[in-house]
Amino acid sequence: MAPTTPMAPTTPRAAARRRDELGALLDPCFFAALADPNRARIVACIARCRRACAVSEIAGCCALDLSVVSRHLKSLAEADILAAEKDGRTVRYRLRTGDIAARLRGLAEQFEANAPCEPGAGCCGGANGCC
Repeated sequence: MAPTTPMAPTTPRAAARRRDELGALLDPCFFAALADPNRARIVACIARCRRACAVSEIAGCCALDLSVVSRHLKSLAEADILAAEKDGRTVRYRLRTGDIAARLRGLAEQFEANAPCEPGAGCCGGANGCC
């Protein structure tokens, strides 16, 4: 991802009209999927296994009913956090580790690029009383 230059401070209304990568990375579906405690445990369980896991394995790891685990796995897959792999009649779920890391890394970069400038840094040319 190419580094971006700091932008001058703006009003909330003007910022809301600007479409940029930050808005795309702040996908509510992604964060809502991770916000549920059971789904967070499922993600942690699969991450610790370091391989694709069957629904029954995940249910045993998290002490949840198979139907509950299946529902949570569906939500995590819809949020692009997990990928499903069919192995005969068994479906195994694996973390989309590279995609998750890239999203979070990109989000961190966008937050840094959009951070307010420090007084005296000269990053915004003194606009709106900033520097």
